[in-house]
Amino acid sequence: MTKRIKITETILRDAHQSFMATRMNTPEMLQVAEDLDKVGYHSLEAWGGATFDSCIRFLNEDPWDRLRQLRAKIKNTKLQMLLRGQNLLGYSHYPDDVVEKFVAKSIENGIDIVRIFDALNDVRNLETAMKATKKYGGHAQATVVYTTSPVHDIEHYVKTAKKLEEMGADSLCIKDMAGLLKPYIAYELIKALKENVDLPLQLHAHCTTGLAPMTYLKAIEAGVDIVDTSLSALAEGSGQPATESLVATLAETSYNTGLDIKLLTKINKHFKNVREKHRDKLVQPWVNAEILQYQIPGGMLSNFYSQLKAMKLEHKIEEALAEVPRVRAALGYPPLVTPTSQIVGTQATMNVVSPKGPWSVVALEVKRYLQGEYGTPPGNIDPEFRQNIIGEAKVITDRPANHIPPAWDSAKAKYPELSDEDILSRLMFPELFK
Repeated sequence: MTKRIKITETILRDAHQSFMATRMNTPEMLQVAEDLDKVGYHSLEAWGGATFDSCIRFLNEDPWDRLRQLRAKIKNTKLQMLLRGQNLLGYSHYPDDVVEKFVAKSIENGIDIVRIFDALNDVRNLETAMKATKKYGGHAQATVVYTTSPVHDIEHYVKTAKKLEEMGADSLCIKDMAGLLKPYIAYELIKALKENVDLPLQLHAHCTTGLAPMTYLKAIEAGVDIVDTSLSALAEGSGQPATESLVATLAETSYNTGLDIKLLTKINKHFKNVREKHRDKLVQPWVNAEILQYQIPGGMLSNFYSQLKAMKLEHKIEEALAEVPRVRAALGYPPLVTPTSQIVGTQATMNVVSPKGPWSVVALEVKRYLQGEYGTPPGNIDPEFRQNIIGEAKVITDRPANHIPPAWDSAKAKYPELSDEDILSRLMFPELFK
């Protein structure tokens, strides 16, 4: 039986986010956009994640204009984005009307596939974005964030996937942001999902621990439909498996991707040059198997170093890393992905640098997390621990966005001179937008 594996190319989004702090600019993308469109990819991940923030913060670019320019050049291949559910592309929950408007404008400006995830796998935080994606004609790819803990097993992932299918997902993605998914477990997981969920299944993994290329092969054997890769100029290490390597691996098999490796090689030469231009921003590409122990994404690791270096406390790095699993356990084993990776990482740092010891100083975001503002944690939280941190504050147990009043109409009235897109940018990053 022949099953052609489809490829989503991440070079325009996750690859440069993973390797060079999301600094690839729009002209560097546009130079090869038409060639990328000829490859025959399933989709090009080109927007969302940290690209929106970085366009404004570091590149003096309008992220909406980037999307429109890419859409004008890429006419045949679907454009894909990463959306943090009710968080959109910011770091806190936004009202339902703002989420709906953002999704509508993303699709209107050129996005075809919206990959939607929630850091806690709380499916209630995906509802509004999924409904809006389908309402405005987009493809809603619901995402299950992968991690390991005493409460995360195959049954948990299948149960979550089935809920997302019932909610109307068009496809399903397993997102392994820290490279923790092992090859043989991937085989079991994909098999179980294919047996229980009738949706196209995609796998997104990072090579940070060295597992992902092997994991992809076992996932392909188990029946996965689509995998995320990146052209080799920005692949492996903290990024995705290399596109050319996987294409070559599958070329003479029943899983043949059908992609032209000569064309890929030509396009990759351009990105090699881009990489050299941004050499000062590059993350070292080697494997870090310590992450299998600490369970933290590569980007979070670099933030640890920079935070502690700024405080002249680099010698505390091993203590901070060792504190991460303890903080994570206390908080109910959240997967470590934005924004929970920042919440856990910041608290772990505070715990090891505070003179009075762990939990003597507690980050505001930890308090908000324990009050249920981000959703329901996967595991239980000790009631006494929670009370010590938040006192008698009320804990939200329903969908957090139910407690956020609408904001779109008032923002529209307040900024009549701005486009809808600019209002959305301002709502997510008010200080930055100014």
